[in-house]
Amino acid sequence: MKRRSLLTHSASLAALASLPAGALAQSRKDSMTLGMALEPPGLDPTAGAASAIAEITQYNIYETLTKINPDGSVSPLLAESWEVSPDLRTYTFRLRKGVKFHNGEAFNAQTAKFSFVRAGAEKSTNKDKRTFATMEVVQAVDDHTLVIVNKELDPDFLFLMGQATAIMVEPKSADTNATKPVGTGPFTLDNWVKGSSVSLKKWDGYRNAAAIKLKRANFRFISDPAAQVAALLAGDIDAFPRVTPRSVPQFKDNPRYQVQVSGSRAKTILAMNNKKKPLDDVRVRRAIAAAIDRKAVIQGAGDGYGAPIGSHYVPGSVGYIDTTGINPYNPEKAKALLKEAGVTNLELTITLPPPPYARQGGEVIAAMLAKVGINAKLQNVEWAQWLSGVFGNKNYDLTIISHVEPFDMGNFAKPDYYWNYQSPKFNDLYNKYKNSPRAQDRTKLMADIQKLLAEDCVHGFLYQPQWVTVANKGVRGLWKDMPVFVNDLSTLGWA
Repeated sequence: MKRRSLLTHSASLAALASLPAGALAQSRKDSMTLGMALEPPGLDPTAGAASAIAEITQYNIYETLTKINPDGSVSPLLAESWEVSPDLRTYTFRLRKGVKFHNGEAFNAQTAKFSFVRAGAEKSTNKDKRTFATMEVVQAVDDHTLVIVNKELDPDFLFLMGQATAIMVEPKSADTNATKPVGTGPFTLDNWVKGSSVSLKKWDGYRNAAAIKLKRANFRFISDPAAQVAALLAGDIDAFPRVTPRSVPQFKDNPRYQVQVSGSRAKTILAMNNKKKPLDDVRVRRAIAAAIDRKAVIQGAGDGYGAPIGSHYVPGSVGYIDTTGINPYNPEKAKALLKEAGVTNLELTITLPPPPYARQGGEVIAAMLAKVGINAKLQNVEWAQWLSGVFGNKNYDLTIISHVEPFDMGNFAKPDYYWNYQSPKFNDLYNKYKNSPRAQDRTKLMADIQKLLAEDCVHGFLYQPQWVTVANKGVRGLWKDMPVFVNDLSTLGWA
């Protein structure tokens, strides 16, 4: 019903097109409606892995000690400044004074300590639990000084402190943040209509409320690519970050809209369950990789917006090397590897979450696998099913997913991660990388890590996606690039 109404709405496009640029925004200069492909399962980014949680809450409802900027740099947020010891293990944060949570409680070093200890606790469901569990000391020296001593050196620590899993939570409200989020950010939850939208409203108690231009922000969930386009054309959506790339031809020459193509640190992969037979045989995994033409997948799944990758690292990142030649497209080699492994009439299921890149990519890859004798059945699931079945219970053969966190190599060292990959050699390399204070040593080790993952063919590494944002011409403050998935409302406004 919702889709039909959206598409029907497009019948009035001719009249809308005659309006001057920005006219639709004139009556709502203090509000904005953003589109999202997926609805989050909750609003607590410390409780679940879905990136859609942070798309609504990070820097809007919740804040972190540091802030990640569009160019990937890190700047102060709840921490005004910090000092780092020469061995890169001890961090002394000077916290901002006068900050309060939405429920009136003060933010201080004690609540920061509570947030980190909670995130690393035994029963924590934080997807970055390991980062916090390796904090050897978390000390509130006084109300505005926090000292963290890490067991292991982590060259990306300040960046990690700006991710959604490192949000500051208020002790009294922490357990109910999934449905009643309480943070220190400029917005609070106004309403959540399950299956449809989330509305946020400006918090007048914010320390810098005068600088926040929007009084209200609405997030509407539209997974269907055609409905995404229709909603933008009808003016129901003011900005749609990470919209379907197939929308570009309809908007790029229309003066009512702006189209922005953003770089990313994401990795779109054909993830493989490394413990499930016969995927536990590297020859079978290499056969699958050899059957896949990455460039054709980029065209079919990402409409041409992407760069091929051969490992879990992307061009533009420090220490990147091109590993696409380790498992190149070669259907004849794929057939030979399957024969060598003694595998015939192989049947596998590709479990596909809702995003268009996954559903479209599944069709392309299934056709490629069929040419080398692999029958790949496509199974479409909703996001909640993917999170519980694939990510939670590891109940899958193959799946297509974009991992959007820039620094997530550590997932390959987690024995219980949904990939089921275990490699003492990888663990050794990664520990050396984490504990090498010299940048040049880390760069070399990162190259070795990329080669190992490619040689082990842990996954079918596909491409680095580029994200498309389509917005009303009058929208200002959109992020140029997206090192992390957020919709930072503090920067948004109207011309």
